[in-house]
Amino acid sequence: MTQWFRVGKITKPHGLKGEVRVFGNTDFPDERFSVGNTLYMDQGKSGDLVPLVIASRRRHKQFELLTFEGYQNINDVEKLNGAALKVPEDQLFSLEDDEFYYHEIIGCLVITEEGKELGKIKDIIATGANDVWTVKGHGGKEILIPYIDDVVKEINIDRKTVKIHVMEGLLE
Repeated sequence: MTQWFRVGKITKPHGLKGEVRVFGNTDFPDERFSVGNTLYMDQGKSGDLVPLVIASRRRHKQFELLTFEGYQNINDVEKLNGAALKVPEDQLFSLEDDEFYYHEIIGCLVITEEGKELGKIKDIIATGANDVWTVKGHGGKEILIPYIDDVVKEINIDRKTVKIHVMEGLLE
């Protein structure tokens, strides 16, 4: 069975000529959103994935502006609002030893160097300078962990754990 990975989300139409605003969720935007590439739209209702071939791409602020083959105007793309864009597992790129996909980090248990469990990583926020991992702590408290060498000390994907050094003020 093919595993699918989210690489973006269509947020809304942009203009009248079939362009959509996409919030990318990938470290490889130039490859994922290149003209001619096929993404698969998941609207979440039926579970079916619809192939979309990228016809044009341009950047606008922090978004990708894309058009798809066969979608010529705003009426064609309005129904795409909120749809997730995915790729199959066989389209994932090989990574270096110290690099990880978001899906490998999300769900990892965060543990302090002293062995205290803080909670599981539920989301990753790309800030430009470094990623920030959102941890759902015990009691529902949200903890923000910067992905920097001074804080993140060890990542074990096989055990789904991340060991961190708690800097002053991090848990406050």
